[in-house]
Amino acid sequence: MHALFDQPEVRRVSRGEYPLWDEALAVLNQDLAVTLPEQGPLQLLAQPSYEAGEPEYVYVALANGEWHGSHLYPKTAEDSAHALAIVADAAQESVAERLWQAWPLCVEHNLGMHTRDVEGLLSWWCAGRRSGGRPGHICAAVGALDTF
Repeated sequence: MHALFDQPEVRRVSRGEYPLWDEALAVLNQDLAVTLPEQGPLQLLAQPSYEAGEPEYVYVALANGEWHGSHLYPKTAEDSAHALAIVADAAQESVAERLWQAWPLCVEHNLGMHTRDVEGLLSWWCAGRRSGGRPGHICAAVGALDTF
């Protein structure tokens, strides 16, 4: 139990504690290395709950330990694909709020992309128009921005 307004100590999550999130983070770090190589890899950080008996809070943080947004809920990741979607959202929020920039950007439109399921494959989707006026396009699968 922590005193009111005391921040519980934050720790780096060890590999293997949350295998689905580890896997998802490794995929996202491939895209981060291509698009923001100067940032270093994202990491998982944990903070004990304020409530006794409750699970710790796990966050997706930048390499320097800063994060923003809601924590990951340990029991919500049903499978690898679902974990990737959850971690991607958390990663985007931390990057956007801590670096003050959208991530990742579509190289064609310079717009921030969001994840979208495309036939069972989580992909980066851009809302920019292409020739012929078609709105939106898929840029690459999450983890494959080096091919875009």
